[in-house]
Amino acid sequence: MTLAAVEEGPVDRPALVLVHGYPDTKEVWSDVIGRLSDRFHVIAYDVRGFGASDAPRGPSAYGYEELASDLSAVIDALSPSQPVHLIGHDWGGIMGWEFAAMDRFDGRLRSFTSIAGPSLEQIGSSLRRLVRHGQLGEVLRRLYRSWYVLVLCAPGGPSLSWRGALADARWSAQMQRREGLAPDPYYARASLTRDGLRGANLYRRNILMRVARPPRPRPARVPVQLIIPTRDRFISTGYYEHAERYAPGLVRRPVEATHWVVRSHPELVTELITGFVEEVEAE
Repeated sequence: MTLAAVEEGPVDRPALVLVHGYPDTKEVWSDVIGRLSDRFHVIAYDVRGFGASDAPRGPSAYGYEELASDLSAVIDALSPSQPVHLIGHDWGGIMGWEFAAMDRFDGRLRSFTSIAGPSLEQIGSSLRRLVRHGQLGEVLRRLYRSWYVLVLCAPGGPSLSWRGALADARWSAQMQRREGLAPDPYYARASLTRDGLRGANLYRRNILMRVARPPRPRPARVPVQLIIPTRDRFISTGYYEHAERYAPGLVRRPVEATHWVVRSHPELVTELITGFVEEVEAE
């Protein structure tokens, strides 16, 4: 495996590792990196299957253990002498919950910020609670918002989507119309279709395995900040209802924004990351 990474900022400052979501690449953080790098050592990398990183074949190569090994390799290479503050958006946040609870990262992670990313176990626990209380209408509403998960997990679904309904021009239009983003060449990037196809392995490998199994809360071993876009069209804010079970002392930050808040409000995201990291560093 070869992973593509970038770093900016003074290496003697606290280190931040930014992990993107689906179907993004490390470049989704570009406006945030530029604002953080004057006071932090900022690192961002392409998750396996995305951007310029290698893309192993098959869903089995996209499990949490493999993804954790990638994060470990990035830390070893770019911040070997000090622990890092992990920041994840979307799937970067989803997998970050798992990393923050792993003993393999003891002494290597200093804090964790999840942006628009509950853990898969939080999602499963929330859905089971709704079913137990007979709130099937709410279950259906949440599943409807997550229609893309079923499509990406279905045989042929990723290809049908990314060569049709989600093709480059249509995706760019969706970002403008639904997310309120200004026209952005990033969302017409050359690798978008390829990233969407390969990155679907994250869903295929992890969704059913983690969401369907009985809850087993494993608390994060570092301080956690949760940034929740209140107008997220894809992830219901209800999925965060029991997040404190997974992060005692959790800091919640609801923000009036849509899912891609890292692109629409980079100044706000930078401010929240900076404030939290500096609080943790001062402890």
